[in-house]
Amino acid sequence: MKFVELKSRGGDYKVVAANVAYLRTDENGQTKVGLVGGDSILVVGTVDDIAAQMQAG
Repeated sequence: MKFVELKSRGGDYKVVAANVAYLRTDENGQTKVGLVGGDSILVVGTVDDIAAQMQAG
């Protein structure tokens, strides 16, 4: 299992990379990360930044 740490304004998340369903641009330079079988989380960074973090993991 590969965990990726994502920064959020309300606290940080460690997400299992394989459980990410989508990335969507949100307001104020944030990205919405959709999780398989669950809700989405709001993290700091652009879609490209978050995608690069997921790849580098």
